[in-house]
Amino acid sequence: MELDSPAARHAVYWLATQALHAFGVALLLVVLTVCVSWRLVQRYGIYRETSRFAPQAYLVVYLALGFGLIIGAAALFAEIAENLGDGRKLGQLDLLFSDTVQATLPSAAVQVFTLLTHLGDPVTLGVLGVAGALALLWKKRCWLCAGWALAIGGNAVLNPILKNIFQRARPLHEAGQAFAGGWSFPSGHASSSVVVYGMLAYVLVRLLPARYAAARLPVLVLAAALAFTVGCSRVLIRVHFPSDVLAGFASGTVWLAVCIAAIEAARYRHLRRG
Repeated sequence: MELDSPAARHAVYWLATQALHAFGVALLLVVLTVCVSWRLVQRYGIYRETSRFAPQAYLVVYLALGFGLIIGAAALFAEIAENLGDGRKLGQLDLLFSDTVQATLPSAAVQVFTLLTHLGDPVTLGVLGVAGALALLWKKRCWLCAGWALAIGGNAVLNPILKNIFQRARPLHEAGQAFAGGWSFPSGHASSSVVVYGMLAYVLVRLLPARYAAARLPVLVLAAALAFTVGCSRVLIRVHFPSDVLAGFASGTVWLAVCIAAIEAARYRHLRRG
């Protein structure tokens, strides 16, 4: 289906009129994906003494999956970026979605998402980043703290660079309940939430004692739900276009995957030397 076809415009319009339902369904799919992925990893992706393959084989599979995730997310970002611009097809669909949401979304829902979007504010994530770094230093997890700082600090530098490269204006939202300045693409709230909440989940899964193993899946689910909700809130309160948020998810996923892969590679080398 072509982006400028009547069918595409009708689908986008219908989706915008059902924005709350679409968000609920998409959130459920995110949660289910995390749960299924976790179960698969627990069953097939962990090396045990009874495993048929050597630990190195598992490492190769992890690296291949991580590389595939990075390539896929980067390709999504590139595809979105290529179709942006005044008069471009994707930009027209973005505008149609944003205008329809503005006309149809109940004000009570806008108020709720205006509150939820603060979970991705720079101040909120900055405080969480500093607190996490201090906690890791207190636990004497210096390498993990370095990876934590690299992930969060690196994304804080990367996103403004991308914004200045593309310089996309935000949707008009002067009459809304929230205001955001600066360039729109990609969404900093979306990318930062993916990185910070994703790193937090990774650190907690790594450090939680065995007696709390049952809490690892809820931690991953909560992190994914928070990041997804923050990103969607930016569209629903009309301070970002949908493609801004998709690109933010993509860039955040790439950077998160790169940082976790680097931490795991350093950890593997350390274990081999030990």
